[in-house]
Amino acid sequence: MNLIWAPAQLAVLAKVVDLNGFSAAARTLGVPKAAVSRAVADLERSLGVRVLERTTRRVSLTAVGRMLYPHAKRVVEESDAAHGLIAKFHAPGGGPLRVVADPTYGRVFLAPLVPRFLERFPDVPLDVVLHTAEAAEQWDVAIRAGLPDDNTVGHRLLGALPAVLCATPAYLQQRGTPAKPEALRDHDFLTPETGQADFRLALSHGSQRAEVRIAPKLTVNDPAVLHAATAAGLGIGLLPEFLCRQGLATHRLQQVLADWSPPPAASLYAVYPAMLEGDPRVQRFVDFLAANIVPALAHSTAH
Repeated sequence: MNLIWAPAQLAVLAKVVDLNGFSAAARTLGVPKAAVSRAVADLERSLGVRVLERTTRRVSLTAVGRMLYPHAKRVVEESDAAHGLIAKFHAPGGGPLRVVADPTYGRVFLAPLVPRFLERFPDVPLDVVLHTAEAAEQWDVAIRAGLPDDNTVGHRLLGALPAVLCATPAYLQQRGTPAKPEALRDHDFLTPETGQADFRLALSHGSQRAEVRIAPKLTVNDPAVLHAATAAGLGIGLLPEFLCRQGLATHRLQQVLADWSPPPAASLYAVYPAMLEGDPRVQRFVDFLAANIVPALAHSTAH
């Protein structure tokens, strides 16, 4: 028995069954009735068994056909899904571009750019959700720190998030202000989550380098929570600079070891399904972000 057959033949079988006839299937598929009959006959020849019982009034599945039908139905569903994606690709104006961003980054970086993008590209409506990309069921572009371990997505680096060390003046008055990197060991330290047993803070000052091994009082994977803990006076926080700008400007926070620079807090990416890499809507939006988000990422020197 030859078990090689084309998926198209399975799809034709499903259409014949769903529409209860060769003529109706032919009309739906836009092909001659003879082509539908030939596809089913070729399928039966490949299988070596009949899959349909034919009468003058109706068609019905044989026992083998009933086993085969769910698989044939899935072929149709996958084919319809593929056609839908292609239709969206060729008709970018047919629906909104679905954008998801982590709330911390979305409010600061994305929110100011959305009105400007819509003014420049009025033919590309947006559907923006501030949520984690992992929790969103469907999206076209995600703004996130770091890259997922997923080879089915494309990405573009938007920029690095500068980091600073800071604490409240009250905390520093009570515990003392570190004058050199080694002094950080004597302080309560608040850090991003690293997934490592210990935390090694690398700092640079011109050509000088320092690495300090620290046992953090708090590690957390949400920069907003880390900022809140720092602002509450719980210790010295290693934070994205953009979260500290207002606090530093109003002196509710004070920069620590201002002459020493920590590595970037994170890299910010635009991530999108690989199949949408050529979608004009995605290209426009990602290009716009790449051109306009960098100034917001730049380290502010007016502390």
